Amino acid sequence: MDKFEFMTSDRIVFERDGIKNIAKLAKPLGTNALIVTGSRDTVGNEIREYLEAEGIKSAHFKVKGEPSLETTKEGLDLARHENCDMVIACGGGSAIDSGKIIAAMMMNEGEILSYLEVIGEGKSLTKPSAPCIAIPTTAGTGAEVTKNAVISSDEHKVKVSLRSPYMYPDLVLLDPMLTLSMPKRVTASTGLDALTQVIEPFISHLSNPMTDAFCREGMRLAARSLRKAYDDGNDVEAREEMLLASLFGGIALANAKLGVVHGFAGVIGGMYGIPHGIVCAALLPYSVETNVKALSERDENSQALIRYEEVAKILTGDEKATIEDGKKWIMNLCSHLDMPGFREYGMKEEDFSEVISKSMNASSMKGNPIVLSYEELEGMLRKAL
Repeated sequence: MDKFEFMTSDRIVFERDGIKNIAKLAKPLGTNALIVTGSRDTVGNEIREYLEAEGIKSAHFKVKGEPSLETTKEGLDLARHENCDMVIACGGGSAIDSGKIIAAMMMNEGEILSYLEVIGEGKSLTKPSAPCIAIPTTAGTGAEVTKNAVISSDEHKVKVSLRSPYMYPDLVLLDPMLTLSMPKRVTASTGLDALTQVIEPFISHLSNPMTDAFCREGMRLAARSLRKAYDDGNDVEAREEMLLASLFGGIALANAKLGVVHGFAGVIGGMYGIPHGIVCAALLPYSVETNVKALSERDENSQALIRYEEVAKILTGDEKATIEDGKKWIMNLCSHLDMPGFREYGMKEEDFSEVISKSMNASSMKGNPIVLSYEELEGMLRKAL
């Protein structure tokens, strides 16, 4: 067995209505919190009330849309102005990633850009982040248990990462009741992100026995609960299982990397503003098709081929399922969830060259089980268009 390492957040609390205990959970970490949320402020106001009852001061920063260099700096400036000593990030991936970056930069000198991959210097954080609590209200990104945060640059038209072991949140609170209000489209797109993030680390050549365990269970959970959560948003048990699938995907990707779908996702999201889960939905079935064909032709003894068969068996619940059955299951799910193609967001075939050249440098591509050619990547984009 190859050497491997495993890291995740220090403490994970899963509890229905757990948000009511946020002040008691936060009290050991600080006395003045920056609360980072999405544009909806209902949960943020609720958190402030709980904190105030325990004598904890707070300021509230709302992230509008995807996290960007500009908006994240605004949040950092507010945290410094209000003398905050911890961050509570509550929301989807955008709010949690913003909170993680702000917590990191509260303790590290310099500009955010200098720490970013690809467009910045890629400097390493030298000091641990300020205490950070992550509370997801969507079930997809797994950002609450990853060591990186994705941020966009309007100037470069790309999404990139700030990545460091210091960026794991100190505490993760999983309250499935906070996910009941997700609209159907958000349930679908984040859920498909969660599904992708338990498939790609399982297929990755960097997988290990611990990530495999999280991926297998995550696939089972998503396979039986994503449709249910989409069809009935008040199905609490389905919401619980999708929240766990998202958590398991985040843990897995942080320790085993992802693959070609996420290699494309940051670039496509940055260029076209396509929601991350929709990128995953459009590319996931064709990633299976393309990887399997490439492996069969160039590395027929790869363990990834055996793993693709296992994925098919888990997703379909059929021990006799083939890889083709698994691909069809994914395509049927995406159809049921009414996922659009890239053309609806303005992508054209003449854009493929730029998308591919940028994507080839993405960190996630390094986790793919085989290096794909330009032509193979182009074929994926054409089918997802």
